[in-house]
Amino acid sequence: MTDAIAAAAGVDRRTVYRRFASREDLMAAVYGARYDAVEAAIEAARLREAPVAVALHRYVEGIIAVNRKLPVETSRMLREVTLRERRRLIDEVDAFLQRATDEGLLRSDLPPGWVATVLPPLMEHAAEDLSELSAAQAADVVVDTLLRGVGTPQAR
Repeated sequence: MTDAIAAAAGVDRRTVYRRFASREDLMAAVYGARYDAVEAAIEAARLREAPVAVALHRYVEGIIAVNRKLPVETSRMLREVTLRERRRLIDEVDAFLQRATDEGLLRSDLPPGWVATVLPPLMEHAAEDLSELSAAQAADVVVDTLLRGVGTPQAR
């Protein structure tokens, strides 16, 4: 990981180690930068103000772009002590998903939290596996998959 960070920054590994006292400090900085980028994507999506379909696409597109720029394991990131107090973003997305359900974009008969569980892996896979598509095009695939599923109309 350190080599990849050094390469992305255009410096050698020793420079990275001189800047950060420990691997933990380095990872905290990476996680903080990713969290800042996620926060900016959420703000740009206007989850509270924009029509839900528009906000959903903006959100997915923004997160796919973040996933491509800062591809870190999010489960580790969420355990980072310095980020725990910043979990309000999760609450904001959850509130948006509830709004999308209340307004009829998402199904109301699904188990609580299901969409919030399946959406992040869809965005992660789109960022990695659909690299030939722009973030907007990959968001089209994710949103279509989320809203329509993968079954054929006859199968439903």
